Amino acid sequence: MSDLEFTHLDPRGRARMVDVTPKEPTHRRAVARCKVFMQPETTAAIANREVKKGDVLSVARVAAIQAAKRTSDMIPLCHPLLIGAVSVNFEIGDDYVSIEAHVDCVERTGVEMEALHACSVAALTVYDMCKSADRGMTIGELALWEKTGGKSGPYRRDAT
Repeated sequence: MSDLEFTHLDPRGRARMVDVTPKEPTHRRAVARCKVFMQPETTAAIANREVKKGDVLSVARVAAIQAAKRTSDMIPLCHPLLIGAVSVNFEIGDDYVSIEAHVDCVERTGVEMEALHACSVAALTVYDMCKSADRGMTIGELALWEKTGGKSGPYRRDAT
């Protein structure tokens, strides 16, 4: 199968869940990143824990962990996975909050979608908690940065 073939389509072009039962479980890891762009006053409020709804980054971290565990409930053709670990890190810049989600498991299929889902839900949570002060926020740059494990081998995004 070439890299350009769609594995989630059967020979008649209908959606299907890929059969991973013949695969052996291996350690899988994925790292995703995104940013929430906002006014400098908003980043200052987050950093100083002055947002009225509470500790934005703590709530976003818990939301990301929950999202990683529930990815197959939201993405129709994802396999339900037993997630081994989720960690979420934040960096506050002058006009953005950067989010990085790491997801690990020992499974028959990768955790790229779980890392991306965790990252995006963390970003949405930041938006939700800060929207009363800054409705002009935008979410962007969501991308897979690293993946290890599985038949296709490791992947690392070039930082440039």
